[in-house]
Amino acid sequence: MSGLVVVCLLAACADAAPTVIDGSSPQAFAQTTAAARRDLPDADRLLFDRALRTIGGRRHSADPETLARVTFDGMTAAEVVADQRARDL
Repeated sequence: MSGLVVVCLLAACADAAPTVIDGSSPQAFAQTTAAARRDLPDADRLLFDRALRTIGGRRHSADPETLARVTFDGMTAAEVVADQRARDL
């Protein structure tokens, strides 16, 4: 019986939609990027972190935190990672 419960829990987790980053406020951005990061496999988390940290290198901005919120708003962690991989080529 407990094995069935574990299988059902795993199936429920697998069907969860990926977290979409919300750039509407600094608080929403912090919460959703943390949740989105957890959606990624460990191997992609460093690339995700680098994408968030190096946003200032894409465009000049006096406020890189706002630029990050605007740039990544509406994206999933997988999309952020794919974008960063394309920029690293």
